[in-house]
Amino acid sequence: MATSQKAQEPSGASGPAKRLLVIDDDVELCELVSQFLHREGFEAELVYDGARGLEAALNGNWLAIVLDVMLPGLGGFEVLRRLRERKKTPVLMLTARGDHVDRIVGLEMGADDYVPKPFDPRELVARIRAVLRRTEGAGAAAGESERLAVGELVLDLGAREAWLDRRRLDLTAVEFDLLVTLTRGAGRVVSRDELSVAALGRPFHPLDRSVDMHVSNLRRKLHSGREGMPLIKTVRSAGYLLVRPAAREGT
Repeated sequence: MATSQKAQEPSGASGPAKRLLVIDDDVELCELVSQFLHREGFEAELVYDGARGLEAALNGNWLAIVLDVMLPGLGGFEVLRRLRERKKTPVLMLTARGDHVDRIVGLEMGADDYVPKPFDPRELVARIRAVLRRTEGAGAAAGESERLAVGELVLDLGAREAWLDRRRLDLTAVEFDLLVTLTRGAGRVVSRDELSVAALGRPFHPLDRSVDMHVSNLRRKLHSGREGMPLIKTVRSAGYLLVRPAAREGT
């Protein structure tokens, strides 16, 4: 059996194809997904095991990667961990429906989103497009010089970079978008729905912990090695708040 397969370039597509990497050992599912992605204007390369998937992920130039949790040999979580050591390519994890542990672990390790199996291919495409809207929006803003600043926290929207205490923060695309939304609303409570729409491209669902996990990761990166009151406060049943410097100082 072949270990990888490259789908044909979308017919009639203008400009370079939107290249995706799909890593899943379910050959039949991969072929169905590839056909659907092809109709939607994407070019998908299919890899059926973790080791070769990691190699392709590290060596290719992908707009996004679809990664199954359960893979032979090198598992999906280990692929994600090694990938995140070197690249920030957006990753959508495929998890078993109802397995909340896998979703939480994937998000904690830096996955951008997840899709539970079995899934409607239209949902997968919608999630991919949501991720690409963020990355393509970043490219469109590359010439902009707008900056946001709250105390020692500085965000460069054009470069999509953030600094705290003159230390550059290593953020994923979702974490950066969450931080932008919180910074624009500094001093007020930002609802989970607002954060979900801004960072994930979909309304918040009470049973979906994605926003909370991404904020938890963001909070950990912001507070690493710092003393004093946390920058991000959780407001029970309401959302999150980025505290302004005067409030942190208690004045």
